[in-house]
Amino acid sequence: MDKRIYVDHSATTPVLPQVLEKMLPYFTENFGNASSIYSEGRDAKRAIEAAREKVAKAIGADASEIFFTGCGTEADNWAVRGTAYANRAKGNHIITSSVEHHAVLHTCQSLEKEGFEVTYLPVDEFGRVSPDDVKAAITDKTILITIMFANNEIGTIMPIEKIAKVAEDAGVPFHTDAVQAIGLVPIDVSKVNISMLSMSAHKFGGPKGIGALYVKKGTKLNNFMNGGAQERNKRAGTENTPAIVGMGEAIEIATADIEGKAKKLSALRDAYIEKVLSKIPYSHLNGHPTERLASNANISFEFIEGEGMLLSLDMKGIAASSGSACTSGSLDPSHVLLAIGLKHEEAHGSLRVTFGEENTMEDVDYIVDNLAVIVERLRSMSPLYEEFVKNAK
Repeated sequence: MDKRIYVDHSATTPVLPQVLEKMLPYFTENFGNASSIYSEGRDAKRAIEAAREKVAKAIGADASEIFFTGCGTEADNWAVRGTAYANRAKGNHIITSSVEHHAVLHTCQSLEKEGFEVTYLPVDEFGRVSPDDVKAAITDKTILITIMFANNEIGTIMPIEKIAKVAEDAGVPFHTDAVQAIGLVPIDVSKVNISMLSMSAHKFGGPKGIGALYVKKGTKLNNFMNGGAQERNKRAGTENTPAIVGMGEAIEIATADIEGKAKKLSALRDAYIEKVLSKIPYSHLNGHPTERLASNANISFEFIEGEGMLLSLDMKGIAASSGSACTSGSLDPSHVLLAIGLKHEEAHGSLRVTFGEENTMEDVDYIVDNLAVIVERLRSMSPLYEEFVKNAK
């Protein structure tokens, strides 16, 4: 099929042409190793530090507080595991939420096997953690609070400022996974007590294979990788100069006009939600109705199996998702959707659409028109739906 509409920007985004243009020289003529002292190495080092400045400026940090990683998952692992090990003499208790990305959840579960205790806070029906619950969970053994900035599946934005204040008052380091929020929500770590913040370039127009961890000055954090002296002796490994340059360029572009971008994306999102809910019966929105990412619309369709819906959409040239791309191969229902109270069958019948700036209102109409036909066809083959209709009569 010639027509393709991509609406899975929470999974990944295309590399922006201007980002690629900035990266290309560092694959070829400017190929030097940034640890080398000759001119080729110094050129690479200058490019890395310029990118570090851009990343820092985008979130209100100092360049010395930015450490490049291989991805957002590595940044999450480093923040959680590095803080746990660095503070083990003080305590062994970590607080997180039940809707975190698996990069945080699985790391916490791994630490439990090493003797750490983890509190997994519940969320309300919209997927938000209560700051009061965070406060109530803190003990004299608590060494880390890690709550995501915005959820990757349902788009709900957490009350980060209030949670950060709770952490600050208790003197507990606070980490937030902001992988989904960068470029969609204004972030200023100089005004909010965030100890560590994770990000990933490919979520905002940069290349895959590069991320960063913001670490506030004074935060105790063990090294994640040992070897060389790269990243000020905190994260060993030869720097991926082209990708770092790309991340710097991408984050500068992504945060240049967040308000304008959010206005455009939320118009697409709201039109899509309104049309789907009015046109397709037995469907409902997942996540907070207003405190959500401008790009995200996650809707559950009763009596539908999500995989069939995705494959049918793909045949019509539409690329969407049933949730996190990191777990797309799993047959288990989304832990996020179960946490907000959905039944297993409802969670299995959910569709996540996440818009990008290249999408249009014509795309919205095309998606909704095709989705209505697909849902009706799939329901016609469902014995559960047949039984429901029979009982409704």
